Amino acid sequence: MANGQSSDSSALQKYGIPFYSAAWVPYKELKSKLDQARSDDKREEEESSKESDASAPADKDGDSVDEGPSTAEAQKTDGPAASEYYVVLAGGGGEGRSGIANAIVVARFDFASSALSPQPVAKLVLGSELPYRMAVHPKGDGLICAMQNSCRFFEWDEIEENETRKLDVKVSEKALDLLQDVGQQLALAYDTDSSTLAVGGEEGNLRIFKWPSMEVILNEAQAHSSVKDLCFSPDGKFLISLGSRGPGRVWDVPSAKVVASLPNGTDEVFFSCRFAQSRDNSLILYIAAITGKGGSIVTWNTSSWKRSRSKHVGRDSISSFNVSPDGRLLAIGTTQGDVVVVDSTKMGVQMVVRKAHLGFVTALAFSHDSRALVSASMDSSARVTLIKEKKSGGSSWWIIILIVLLAVLVYFLMEEGLLPDFD
Repeated sequence: MANGQSSDSSALQKYGIPFYSAAWVPYKELKSKLDQARSDDKREEEESSKESDASAPADKDGDSVDEGPSTAEAQKTDGPAASEYYVVLAGGGGEGRSGIANAIVVARFDFASSALSPQPVAKLVLGSELPYRMAVHPKGDGLICAMQNSCRFFEWDEIEENETRKLDVKVSEKALDLLQDVGQQLALAYDTDSSTLAVGGEEGNLRIFKWPSMEVILNEAQAHSSVKDLCFSPDGKFLISLGSRGPGRVWDVPSAKVVASLPNGTDEVFFSCRFAQSRDNSLILYIAAITGKGGSIVTWNTSSWKRSRSKHVGRDSISSFNVSPDGRLLAIGTTQGDVVVVDSTKMGVQMVVRKAHLGFVTALAFSHDSRALVSASMDSSARVTLIKEKKSGGSSWWIIILIVLLAVLVYFLMEEGLLPDFD
């Protein structure tokens, strides 16, 4: 709910797992892949059945009998529609004996009722491995998670349940050999066309790979003291890396070289970064920073790599940050559990959900059409907030009308000689 109010509704659900990461499933792209895989499987079955036709029962004319699809096969539905929305969440209790599972959770969101599914659509328990960070492949191939010492890849799947097909997630056979025994990775990012993967580690190592071949583009051992966040420009040419302290760095991906430094202010600690296209199609970089006065958003010119402006956005520290795909909105999660949506043009607050979560907000992600925002928290909850257009202009019009009326009144009083002459 906007304007500083909070609400417990079906848009907020608890799944019993402290969450560190959240994203939307690219279901439109995924659905076409699943349909193609199903079509391929059906073709293989048909080819296999042709080989066994010789042993099939024959009718009186000697032709084999087409027994048609079974009743169970005929009753199966095609599964979820491509227009459906799913969120994927990752987290858990870690390696200790807390009794809290480490898992990847998939939940469905229904726009008509503004509701997250009370129970997960899919849940993959990962034993003692905590998925601390996650990046979803934009074209629907799967997702990569950073565990304590290695990274693992997971694939989307469909399972049949009660004669319907249901979205699922499974461990992939694809081994990420170059990301085994590399320590805790704190940042994962795919570029927009899914051809490049960047991984940043707690020890400061930055790695960039071609995807899916995992051919090494860059392996920089001391990119930062510790890599905190990564983001690609929309065209995949640049990669921004932020460390736990000090300036950010701009990497030219094709040449694998640093082309600019992004200096932080005296009291600034850079926290998260995202690119966006402005309404005039220029490219903008936003960096969320933590200062002594709270949170701020720093805007950068991507031609000169100079600061354009810095905007204070709240007294509470920023714990998560993201930008909508259409570039119009910035989302901020705070250590107090609030979710704030900011207009990127005016840098004014458009929506606030007070106490959206009981714990600090660990992850934020806009849907691919920028209509909704999912937030996750260490309190084991996930929430979807619908983006509402800010009603602007109403108060401004009343001010203009009031000024005009006052001007008319003053003119009338002066004409009637009811106001003193100041000449």
